[in-house]
Amino acid sequence: MPDSGGSRAQREHIPTSGTRPGAETDMAGPTPHGDAGALSVDPGAPQVTAPAGLPAAPGAGGLKAARRTGFLVTMVLGGLTALPPLSMDMYLPALPAVTDSLSAPAATIQLTLTACLAGMALGQLVVGPMSDRWGRRRPLLLGMVVYVIATAICALAPSAELLIGFRLLQGLAGAAGIVIARAVVRDLYDGVEMARFFSTLMLISGVAPIIAPLIGGQVMRFTDWRGIFVVLTGVGIVLTLVVWKWLHETLEPGSRHTGGVGEALRTMRGLLADRVFTGYMVTGGLAFAVLFAYISASPFVVQEIYGASPQTFSLLFGLNSIGLIAVGQINGKLLVGRISLDKVLGFGLAVIVLAAVALLLMTTGVFGEVGLVPVAAGLFVLMSAMGVAMPNTNAQALMRTKHAAGSASALLGTSSFLIGAIASPLVGIAGEDTAVPMAVVQVVCAVAAVGCFLGLCRPWQRAGREAGGL
Repeated sequence: MPDSGGSRAQREHIPTSGTRPGAETDMAGPTPHGDAGALSVDPGAPQVTAPAGLPAAPGAGGLKAARRTGFLVTMVLGGLTALPPLSMDMYLPALPAVTDSLSAPAATIQLTLTACLAGMALGQLVVGPMSDRWGRRRPLLLGMVVYVIATAICALAPSAELLIGFRLLQGLAGAAGIVIARAVVRDLYDGVEMARFFSTLMLISGVAPIIAPLIGGQVMRFTDWRGIFVVLTGVGIVLTLVVWKWLHETLEPGSRHTGGVGEALRTMRGLLADRVFTGYMVTGGLAFAVLFAYISASPFVVQEIYGASPQTFSLLFGLNSIGLIAVGQINGKLLVGRISLDKVLGFGLAVIVLAAVALLLMTTGVFGEVGLVPVAAGLFVLMSAMGVAMPNTNAQALMRTKHAAGSASALLGTSSFLIGAIASPLVGIAGEDTAVPMAVVQVVCAVAAVGCFLGLCRPWQRAGREAGGL
């Protein structure tokens, strides 16, 4: 379903100070609402159209304005995508304290995590179509305001039941940041530039899971678990103000859908009917399931089975996250634009499969008794390869959906969360004395991701038809 036609500036007769490479392959669609004109930028850097009021004069002034705009957009969207992992992971060190404070069983308090995760998954299905109908700003600002209110009530919750309910609402509202950030990227960027931007977003949002537990632990030194929600409320307020002031509308009224729920459902059905879009969506979801299996099982595997201390586990977790971020930056800065996205994606999936198979062989004893170092090395390789798999599946899927970026973003996010949520409990199915279930889940999901990529996306059929090797 990809659109075709001239560049946005050519179609809308907007004066430009330069045409970026590959503009002739842009998706059809009018200039985003509030644009003052396309700005010339370094061909090697992502291009972003200028929000209202931003000077677009050619030359050095226009170039500096474009760079400032690109930096602002990057930081705002990065903050929005980092908020959900902050909401989840800052709270982890406080779980025992919440159990004691609210006099509730540990299993009940665990539902506060499940509720937040479920809210993030389901909220994207609601907010995505809303953003296609009413634009990006209004649903995002509404979601941020509800997030702030729900988080503040979590800080005051007198019972576990109320905390669970408002954690669900917090997740539903926080989903607006995830889905609309992805849709804004699709509004502003095309082709390899979109893939580069997703890699940059991964740098920002990838730091959040690393520092969130550390921040939560430090907050617990000075206050109780309610203080964590107070901090998250403050972060939400700041992000809401930043969005209100600096994130301009990127979807003009003429490009919005005017129908109701029925049209939204028809749009999603049409997206799912696109075999290639669905292929990238499921491939990305299965790769995300490999990541979820690691997150769910690694604390137990590393500390209980291989005897590492919590400090060693934290170090290994941080190193793996750094590997994912570093490879994501290599993808965005060096590979995208030089090598076909499908080739890079295929290579990343192959590395994930090989690393998962190696972990399975090690955990089943094929190589004899192995220590922590080989297992940690396998996990590092597997996690690092996610740095090319995840941004490129998103970019390739969204490049086909200019007409419904919000709905497409919702399907991408929801499928990843749901597939990951289904896979993650399976890692403990055989009890506490073996890491084999983690490796089995990772191998099955990785092989299935490769199968979906080859069977549904069929990159070799499109290589000769799509400009730039995309």
